[in-house]
Amino acid sequence: MQINKADEAYISGSYTVLKSPEIGGVPAQRLPAVVETVSAMLADIEKNGMDAVLKYSRDLDGWEGDDVEMSADQLAKTGDELSPELREALAAGAERTRLFAVEQRERLTDFEIELIPGVTAGHKYVPVSRVGAYLPAGRFPILASAFMTVGVAKAAGVPNVMACSPPASATSGHPAVLYSAYLSGVDRAFTIGGVQALAAMAFGLLGDQPVDILVGAGNAYVTEAKRQLFGRVGIDLLAGPSEVAVIADETADPEIVAADLLGQAEHGPQSPSSLVTTSREFGEAVIGHIDSQLRTLETRDIAGPAWRDYGTVYLADNRQTAAEIMDLLAPEHLEIQTADDTFYHQTLKNYGSLFLGPWSTVAYSDKGISGTNHVLPTGGGAKSSAGLSVARFLKPLTFQRVTEEATPRLANYVSTIAEFEGMKAHQATATLRLRSAK
Repeated sequence: MQINKADEAYISGSYTVLKSPEIGGVPAQRLPAVVETVSAMLADIEKNGMDAVLKYSRDLDGWEGDDVEMSADQLAKTGDELSPELREALAAGAERTRLFAVEQRERLTDFEIELIPGVTAGHKYVPVSRVGAYLPAGRFPILASAFMTVGVAKAAGVPNVMACSPPASATSGHPAVLYSAYLSGVDRAFTIGGVQALAAMAFGLLGDQPVDILVGAGNAYVTEAKRQLFGRVGIDLLAGPSEVAVIADETADPEIVAADLLGQAEHGPQSPSSLVTTSREFGEAVIGHIDSQLRTLETRDIAGPAWRDYGTVYLADNRQTAAEIMDLLAPEHLEIQTADDTFYHQTLKNYGSLFLGPWSTVAYSDKGISGTNHVLPTGGGAKSSAGLSVARFLKPLTFQRVTEEATPRLANYVSTIAEFEGMKAHQATATLRLRSAK
């Protein structure tokens, strides 16, 4: 997430680099070794079924349990291991994410219109039948993942949602991750991780038909498995390392902006953070605060290398230049902390999710507390795609209805076009109806 020479042609103003990345570029998300390993695992699982799934679970995740599926009673009791404060926070996140998804769903409306007399067309939204959600529980168990995947799918009206999450011990999954899935309304939950989890859901090895779509984040192997399974099943998106960018001016608090940049750098050592500012003094102050905060940050071994290797600070000569730089970066998460947030809200086009004003922070969405989805495009994907939402689980299915009286107004045109193309069978479908019409 950085500006390169080719980008400069699309920036009308001038800018100065106050901090450049030591490595930079787009982190490699498809190492040949990862691709090869995933291909071999998928082929093995497709051939040998659950025997292969369980073998990988034992070898890779240390699984020693019997049944990988949790009963409804076991799932409900996962919350018993958690503090009342955590249960309350998770319940709030699940409910707010559900409410936002429900409001989105209500605004995706069916319609029907008569285009010309006798020709009616429209669409209706129909949910997919089966969703498979992957809920990671690695270095950091991302507890809100279930809200974004399971909960939003249920809000869309999906009747069957299963979730897989890797073992946290030899005989059980992570209780907080599974409790989040329970709160989100999951229908079935399994303690399976990695490539084998996605394969089991996609190949229909978990006592049900194959899922229609796989959703949820994961490591490089999980992401590559989704890529290789795409086409056989649908997927949400291929997400790389988490990203954050901030546009801020001298009216912002440099200590808070520094904290927000480190908040996403903490996700992993390849997570880029970028500041675009119109004030040199402010930009330098943020760099100083980041250095200071890293000295005491408990996760500095992760956030520090991420900031050093992938962090950037750009000084733009005016707000228009700042907006142009940011649209080229197209970050996953974008915060705006300026004297004119409205200008940026109206101008910017490329971002996964937007956080307006000094009281908004990416962490509110990351943890599911502000309602919006945190499954978002990375690596410049925001230039062409949006993040996961209730719409991804709905199919806008079109339909048309034509009367006999309207047939000449369609068939003659279709006959002319099909004859020119040489598609005689297409032409016949129109001319036969034309001949039959009174």
